[in-house]
Amino acid sequence: MKKFFTLMAFVAMVIITLTSCGESSGVNNFTIKRGTNLSHWLSQSRVTGEQRRLHIQEDDFERLEKLGFDFVRIPIDEVQFWDEEGNKLPEAWDLLTNAINLAEKHHLRVVVDLHIIRSHAFIDNNNNNTLFTSEESQQNLINMWYQLSDVLKGYSNDSVAYEFMNEPIAPEHEQWNMVVEKVHKALREVEPQRTLVIGSNRWQDYETIKYLRVPEGDKNLILSFHYYHPMLITHRGAFWTPLGRFKGNINYPGVLITQEDYDAAPEEIKEDLKPFLTQYWDKNKIREDFKDAIAAAKKYGLQLFCGEWGVYEPVERDLAYKWYKDMIDVFDEFDIAWTTWCYDGDFGFYDQRTESYKDKPLVDILMSGKALGE
Repeated sequence: MKKFFTLMAFVAMVIITLTSCGESSGVNNFTIKRGTNLSHWLSQSRVTGEQRRLHIQEDDFERLEKLGFDFVRIPIDEVQFWDEEGNKLPEAWDLLTNAINLAEKHHLRVVVDLHIIRSHAFIDNNNNNTLFTSEESQQNLINMWYQLSDVLKGYSNDSVAYEFMNEPIAPEHEQWNMVVEKVHKALREVEPQRTLVIGSNRWQDYETIKYLRVPEGDKNLILSFHYYHPMLITHRGAFWTPLGRFKGNINYPGVLITQEDYDAAPEEIKEDLKPFLTQYWDKNKIREDFKDAIAAAKKYGLQLFCGEWGVYEPVERDLAYKWYKDMIDVFDEFDIAWTTWCYDGDFGFYDQRTESYKDKPLVDILMSGKALGE
């Protein structure tokens, strides 16, 4: 009898081991293609209370499903979810879980993106960021993901993914790689199979993805980059960049500006304008820019994801639409998933105030490309 129980215990141990190995080595069905960012809601916003609660509702998820989107990226900020002492702020947590529930109801997958944290902001350009030099800041980032995991781990691995952090701006690429290694190891201890989205250094730029050290042997990863080039088009009129002050004509496709328009531009922005006097921008230029990201995804056998791209609302629509069409073509050519920046902000296509589309032709362009599985 003793031998029987010993044998049964051994068999049970083998079964548990095999099951555990299967869970950690299997590949999720978290596949994505067309999405948008639910921006300026749980991130980059000071709105709280009833106004915040009403900003994103079930009809938004229903609308996105009907249009043909298959997922959303939800940026969240530390200040919305934790106070300065690290205590949870329940309202934001409830809004996030309710949003995920509604997304699932309407067959939309979700990428939860930790957008801005107290020790790192992509808009700070490292003046006050401590994440890359402070062990305490790095542990705080890990602790935030432990708490997020505690709340979100009940959702299927096929429906919810985690994005470590938005647009890192480490002075050295290896500093970001070390943070990636630490957060990846910590999350894999509590969620062996969750899909994790990892972006490249320096604002998730396409040029830096070749420096990203990707955790080896983990197939439940998605590589992410962002693309707002040429910014002379995508940020025309934007007050936060010098290029936004250019008032001359812009040509696309082609060499973006003429010598005459360059000469007439304000002196303080001419250095930023110089590249656009000689570079020819078209679909081939976009394709060329993407080559390192495409190569990295192919090398590791992982899905590639452009988490942010879009054109500022005041930009002439004909100019914007030409760029959008070329972007969609390249995304489809290389099976790159994407989320526009954004749904209803100043790069968006829907107006929450009037409850109507402010740019329906843009939606038609976005939906003209391949759907998930095509």
